[in-house]
Amino acid sequence: MVGFGAVSHLDLSVSDVERSADWYGRVLGLRRISRADLGNRVMIVLRHDETGLVIGLNQHADPTAERFDEHRPGLDHVGFAVSSRSDLDEWQARLQELGVVHSPVTDSPSGSGTALVFRDPDNIQLEFWWPRPR
Repeated sequence: MVGFGAVSHLDLSVSDVERSADWYGRVLGLRRISRADLGNRVMIVLRHDETGLVIGLNQHADPTAERFDEHRPGLDHVGFAVSSRSDLDEWQARLQELGVVHSPVTDSPSGSGTALVFRDPDNIQLEFWWPRPR
């Protein structure tokens, strides 16, 4: 079977592309690469320089729903890896400082790791995840 590498980019649909671009820049430290007005949508491309992950934010001219709901088929959430358990505590303090609503740092029921869950302005569930060493 032909293999593949890590996720190269992630595109998200948002209700206000400028508000979301500002939020992702302020909260996650993503850098704006470009903006394109494509007629039926506006797209802003952001990059996380440390990992190379690219996130495209798309504001469609005719959205079909008000807010993200992980209970509908499609995306459930996006998880970002952290390298240590203490990183989660640092992220929790940063989210608190920025006024971003978040869960407490919580061990998964399966014991496979620990998570810190938060949401973007469109309610898209995001997570910092530390996988427990085996």
